[in-house]
Amino acid sequence: MTSVESTPPPLLGATEIRRLAGELDVRPTKTLGQNFVIDGNTIRRIVATAKLDPAETVLEVGPGLGSLTLGLLDAAARVVAVEIDPKLAARLPQTVAEMRPEKAQNLTVVLSDAMKVTELEHPPTALVANLPYNVAVPVVLHLLEHFPSLRHGLVMVQDEVADRMAAGPGNKTYGVPSVKGAWYGTMRKAGVIGMNVFWPAPKINSGLVSFERGTPPETTATRREVFAVIDAAFAQRRKTLRAALAGWAGSPALAEEALLAAGIDPQARGEKLGIAEFAAIAEAKVAHEPAAP
Repeated sequence: MTSVESTPPPLLGATEIRRLAGELDVRPTKTLGQNFVIDGNTIRRIVATAKLDPAETVLEVGPGLGSLTLGLLDAAARVVAVEIDPKLAARLPQTVAEMRPEKAQNLTVVLSDAMKVTELEHPPTALVANLPYNVAVPVVLHLLEHFPSLRHGLVMVQDEVADRMAAGPGNKTYGVPSVKGAWYGTMRKAGVIGMNVFWPAPKINSGLVSFERGTPPETTATRREVFAVIDAAFAQRRKTLRAALAGWAGSPALAEEALLAAGIDPQARGEKLGIAEFAAIAEAKVAHEPAAP
């Protein structure tokens, strides 16, 4: 008895993507960072790497013409797609109705800038997106802040941004994205995507970053206070922390006081510290500030 392999449902290829773009008179713009995926195998790879549970609600930012949206609908219970371009947002439900009629009711399209979205009708449990290069890090941090329901995710970003997001202390690419990402959980690089699977083709490779939500370090300092230390430390990353944090603390001496109270060498540099140490510095400064009259 021969087994019949089931054919995977169709996805958008180069021909369909160009046809849809022509129909909508959409010309991908650098301003919005639009590079549409035109390769079905790449979509399947992204969806598989995201490790989605069939019961999940997935948040997709910048669905564009719907390449990834279709793959996500095949793997999850619901997709909430946030799209800033009115033409693309209006066409997406029609594309899904044409290619996945049985899944059409599982799609919700939100016409908005992702940086302005702070609540959704369906709380998402996963974030999977091909993010515009110029806003990738701010969008991920914004969504993790405002949607505690997000437990994990996979984002495709510029390859060097992926390296920065996933870097650990001491790595030359370690910086603000790495440390702030660590506040929310664990980020790791999950692969590289070549240029030829996009239209138009970007000039650099893309990287996949997967994340798992964790618990922020135990501290009496707020997230905002900890992030202020991180911003100050990396604004002048070649300087010692005593010098780099002088403006933040009020003076080099006050910076040194906070660092010593946190158990940090004032001559160290920010690139050597992990998120827990930045939290300790923020907490030390708050503890040493005089009480308001």
